[in-house]
Amino acid sequence: MAKSLRSKWKRKMRAEKRKKNAPKELSRLKSILKIDSDVLMKDVQEIATVVAPKHCPEKTECVVQDEKDDMKMETDIKRNKKSLLDQHGQYPIWMNQRQRKRLKAKREKGKGKSKAKAVKAAKGLAW
Repeated sequence: MAKSLRSKWKRKMRAEKRKKNAPKELSRLKSILKIDSDVLMKDVQEIATVVAPKHCPEKTECVVQDEKDDMKMETDIKRNKKSLLDQHGQYPIWMNQRQRKRLKAKREKGKGKSKAKAVKAAKGLAW
């Protein structure tokens, strides 16, 4: 379907509005963060002593520490690469229902053929 002039115009106007309101939005978000961080620190002060963060004297040391922390995260969910099913027979959360249904039908279709072949082979052996 073609895009109508009305939708193009609306999109253009929304983009201009975003540009116009961006500085105001940014300052509002920053002020929210400042307020929230103070509240968090006050809550934490009751439990533990809060120390101001020290900046790294050399940025190279900080980078080296980040590289060491870049290890693989261990997950207990094991997934089949081909069917995308996990150990409990569940599909990933991000997969939509239509895709799940299609993969399930494909899997069932494959199972049906293999069972039919096995039955045919068994009948052939009985003769």
